Amino acid sequence: MLENIPVLSCILLAPLVGALLVLLLPKQQGSWHRVTALVFSVIPLVLTLWLFASYQTATGGAPYTEHFTWLSIPLSRDLGQDISSMLVNFDYHLSIDGISLPLLLLTSVVSVMAAIASVHVRKRWKMYYALFLLLETGMYGVFLARDLVLFFIFFELTLIPMFFLIGVWGYFAREKAANRFLVYNGLGSAAMLLAFLILIATAGFTAVQGTDGVQIAYSGSYDVLLNNIADPNAYANMDPSQTGDAGLHLSEGLKNWAFVLLLIAFGIKIPIFPFHTWMLRVHTEAPPPVVMIHSGVLLKMGVYGLIRFAAFLLPAQLEDWSTTLAVLGVINILYGAVLACVQKEFKLVLAYSSVSHMGIVLLGIASLNEIGLQGAIYQSVSHGLISALLFLIVGTLYERTGTTQIDELGGLAKSMPFLSGILLTAGMASLGLPGLSGFVGEFLSFLGLFGSMKWLTAIGVLGVLLAAVYVLRSVLGITFGPIPDRWTDIKDARFVEAVPMIALTALIVLLGVFPSVMTDMMQQGFNGLLEQIQQRAGG
Repeated sequence: MLENIPVLSCILLAPLVGALLVLLLPKQQGSWHRVTALVFSVIPLVLTLWLFASYQTATGGAPYTEHFTWLSIPLSRDLGQDISSMLVNFDYHLSIDGISLPLLLLTSVVSVMAAIASVHVRKRWKMYYALFLLLETGMYGVFLARDLVLFFIFFELTLIPMFFLIGVWGYFAREKAANRFLVYNGLGSAAMLLAFLILIATAGFTAVQGTDGVQIAYSGSYDVLLNNIADPNAYANMDPSQTGDAGLHLSEGLKNWAFVLLLIAFGIKIPIFPFHTWMLRVHTEAPPPVVMIHSGVLLKMGVYGLIRFAAFLLPAQLEDWSTTLAVLGVINILYGAVLACVQKEFKLVLAYSSVSHMGIVLLGIASLNEIGLQGAIYQSVSHGLISALLFLIVGTLYERTGTTQIDELGGLAKSMPFLSGILLTAGMASLGLPGLSGFVGEFLSFLGLFGSMKWLTAIGVLGVLLAAVYVLRSVLGITFGPIPDRWTDIKDARFVEAVPMIALTALIVLLGVFPSVMTDMMQQGFNGLLEQIQQRAGG
């Protein structure tokens, strides 16, 4: 039914259409804004589930890709006698594979849950939901884009609405948090842009031999870059003696610079220590539905970018830097876990927990094998669901109590048994209890690294032990013990709050019990990267 329509574009543009509709609705109709945002968040979820159902795990692909050139600019310069023309093309290229589809599913699920959780937003609904839907468009674009320029545009598109969602609807220090978010991510974007320019200028060409000479077209096409960098004969038609020095060669030095720039750019987003301080402020000052998206999805954009561009385009550099990545991962794990153990603010516990869990993702990437790389993606999706659920609970708690200080709460299992049960389940998933999704992602990441870096793996496992300390300390401190008199009459989660909690919990259990739901999808996704690494090892 959907094979004849541009499904990927529908996923991408549905939230944008919803944002425009929200802007056209009357300002006073908050319920209309809320329903419109929810409907246009559900549409991509339905379409993404269709993609998941039709995904061809045996071949590692799906019958959905959209590609055309939407702008072509001729270059006016002395091109040399053997070049007939030189162009710069800007492509609209969307596609999915076993790496991007799990993260696309995560985005659609968390977006719908955050839209439902936004019921607690009390002011300026029209602008809030318009920015919310614009943020969704940027996130979908990041995971669908197969052109570096298009990826950069969508990556930047997420910064604008996120800045205002933090700065306008956040808590007391919201403006400082928004400014720090913009500064850090702006620096990361600058590093990413410079790396992309290096790659496009040196390897983003397509040379076609015609009757009147060679036609050369430069673009940010991911497929073109992947082929040119991997093919030692890619520069045959770019010989300076024949083309008037029209082409630049991607030397090993430029590859190293590009990799370092990409590591900085996506390392800030993940975040990798010491680029993590901005994320702590966002987690504590942004409204809970926005943090659900930030912790659940936006951090994973850094993981995806690191794998898609730094790893696949520059596998030799990834191999050279694998030990450094593993060390950074262990630092993230232990640093985040130790500091989470001493926090009194529950939101800060979750923030440092995110730092620790993203370190496990780095270990999976550093493993350079299929098990570890699958573990990195699995851990990303698992952490996205768990953190979204935890911050959904935070929003519900804050709405009723006005605080998330652990020592000011306590005994809530008596007055809020349902929410306390969900909180305990989310906490168990976060510390990696078998049968829940957190265990699978952590196990695959550590198992992948163990074969090559046993000592670093052993040190990293200490972070899992510390996770039990800070999770149980926080969860038990909130739900058990004597209950303060002022909390004895507070109400449990309402239906509109319970529905997303139940849905996220069900997904966490499903991925914990049936990990093949996702691992089968990723089965073919890393073949190209692994083949390049094995060829280099063999050479």
